[in-house]
Amino acid sequence: MKNSDGKKVILVIEDEVPLLEAIKRKLELVGFDVLTATTTDQALSCLQDVKKVNLIWLDHYLFGKEPGLLFVAELKNNPKWKLIPIFVISNASGAEKKQAYLSLGADKYYAKVDYRLEQIVNDIHRFLAEKRKT
Repeated sequence: MKNSDGKKVILVIEDEVPLLEAIKRKLELVGFDVLTATTTDQALSCLQDVKKVNLIWLDHYLFGKEPGLLFVAELKNNPKWKLIPIFVISNASGAEKKQAYLSLGADKYYAKVDYRLEQIVNDIHRFLAEKRKT
């Protein structure tokens, strides 16, 4: 589903504001509407306020904490939000962390050191295009 002007909506949750702005600009340049949050509490408030979010970009570490796993669990246990795809982007590249997210229902997990911003944005485009076909 698209918003009223036809663009898909991405919610980006990232606590490093310069990085958040770079992600937002890149996603907007390729045609997405972007909502932003620096905490999971802000993200939940945003989800309650908007009609539709097509995908969530979630940073694992937010202000040195690890609330990402709890946030994914909360979303996937809520009937209103459980179908929103979640892409986790993290500085933690361990297999255990990746498996924890995927087992909770995250759709993709990226270690920041292994992917450029453009690659992740392209994956989002492909993912949402494929999802639309099914």
